[in-house]
Amino acid sequence: MAAGMTGSIWTGLKTQADRYDVLFCDVWGVVHNGAAAYPGALDAMRRFRDKGGTVVLVSNAPRPGSTIPVQLRSLLVPDEAWDAIVTSGDVSRRMIEARGAQTYLHIGPERDKPLLEGLPGREGDIEDADYIVCSGLYDDTTETPDDYAELLARAKARGLEMICANPDIIVHRGGETIFCGGAIGEAYLAVGGKVEFGGKPHRPIYVEAHATAERLRGAAVPKDRILAVGDAFRTDVAGAVAFGTPALLIAGGIHAEEFGMVDGELTAERAAKVLAGSAMQPTGVMDVLAW
Repeated sequence: MAAGMTGSIWTGLKTQADRYDVLFCDVWGVVHNGAAAYPGALDAMRRFRDKGGTVVLVSNAPRPGSTIPVQLRSLLVPDEAWDAIVTSGDVSRRMIEARGAQTYLHIGPERDKPLLEGLPGREGDIEDADYIVCSGLYDDTTETPDDYAELLARAKARGLEMICANPDIIVHRGGETIFCGGAIGEAYLAVGGKVEFGGKPHRPIYVEAHATAERLRGAAVPKDRILAVGDAFRTDVAGAVAFGTPALLIAGGIHAEEFGMVDGELTAERAAKVLAGSAMQPTGVMDVLAW
């Protein structure tokens, strides 16, 4: 943890924890990197809860929140580090359900099929689909959005709308950069397609997370008593600012290279430069989430 920093740079969550009752905590890039959990983040979440706080994991995972604990446990993220999970998949399932018995084309890997389980409608191909559900790439280890140009052109020609169940553009899986569903959604927008997004930075997932926090606490939670923690300007900071909650940006996640975190510690000078170039300003910045 970089020491001696002032202003928007936080040296630890404990210096600010009393200001907040709830954390809306991003998962990939904050709690884990897709391959291993971050011990400091787990410690910070536990300590926040020990002080009476509530931790709601708010994820752009394109799967129901009920499926996420198994993955978290496999990465050694204990249940006692969090109180509830709200995912883009949860929000997207309601969007899909609202379309009833229509036929959809699913763009995404087999591991995302739980997104569609138990819902009306049926899966079809590009020729008979009424709309598209995009949860990611079919094979994110070998493909890029460019591989979908022809498919998206055909979808646009048919006037198909898309539900994008994961608005993230990229994530880091260990040391590798992986394209996500948001990259396909943005590519479809670029050719004139219509896209409805289920997760951050869009409002519905924050409304659901807020309602979840109030249910857990049994009382109203003012938005200024919620701290949204995440590693991306585009989703985590932008979504929090739009919803009206303070935002803590984790510099060591998706923006690690910009913040100079790849080869060294976060410095006040580098952080100031990055923040000066961003239209979305977080309340605070930390290199990694820690107490």
